[in-house]
Amino acid sequence: MTQATAQQATSTAIAHLCHLYLLSPLHTGGATQEGNLLGIARESHTDLPYIPSSTIRGRLRASVADQSQRFALFGNEINVGENLTQGSIWIGDGSLLWIPISSLSHGVIWVTCPLLLRRYHRYVSTLSAIPAPYSTNLNQSKRIYLKDAILQDNDLHAWAEWKQFIPRHDETATIQAVLVLPDRHFSTVVQMGLWRQVKVKLSESKEVEGGFRYEEAIPPDTVMYFPWGVTAQAQEKQKEETITQFTQLMARNPILQIGGQESLGRGFTQQWS
Repeated sequence: MTQATAQQATSTAIAHLCHLYLLSPLHTGGATQEGNLLGIARESHTDLPYIPSSTIRGRLRASVADQSQRFALFGNEINVGENLTQGSIWIGDGSLLWIPISSLSHGVIWVTCPLLLRRYHRYVSTLSAIPAPYSTNLNQSKRIYLKDAILQDNDLHAWAEWKQFIPRHDETATIQAVLVLPDRHFSTVVQMGLWRQVKVKLSESKEVEGGFRYEEAIPPDTVMYFPWGVTAQAQEKQKEETITQFTQLMARNPILQIGGQESLGRGFTQQWS
């Protein structure tokens, strides 16, 4: 077995993938609030937005009407005198893959970075090599205006295999302009590209009471994914049945509403495997 084959077998054994295309802004809720900014959940080591696995798991668990199947997949509920049992499915955190950023030169450009592409490559090892920073499918003879940044034409590299890193779906077919940024610059661009909404409190007479606050959200048209698999404690004979049940659950729920602010239409996502 070659190294590539071994890596692919290991990745397949570890997890399955579910892709997410955000149809509306997604607010996951941060652990802290700084000043008048209500932030979103962020990875501690990269500061990039993500969807906590508990958020995804809770949403999927609520989608299962049959109690016995719900307990089998996600574990039982805590009741007096009963022990908590683990379900047969584990779910990982939702990770960024592509995020749309406005561009004066190209309208909208989907950007990513080598860190996120390597992370995705661990699960989809059949992909081509990770491209170098500033790789793009755009015309390299022209400058790219990205928010407040200007990329010179001599910094850009042609990227022919970019479609391999776009998960196939009708929604992602609209992605036609892509750019790989260095890890250190990607985090800054993402910070500028987050959706921010100003909220104020109004009195009964519609006058502003107190101050205002900003609420962050991951913008629509972002591409994300999360891994899932069967827990180690699941019986061998139950694994195939568990995978089938969970796959059918996902097929019945192509649109998921994840995160908070549901009454504002936040968190609608198109999901597929």
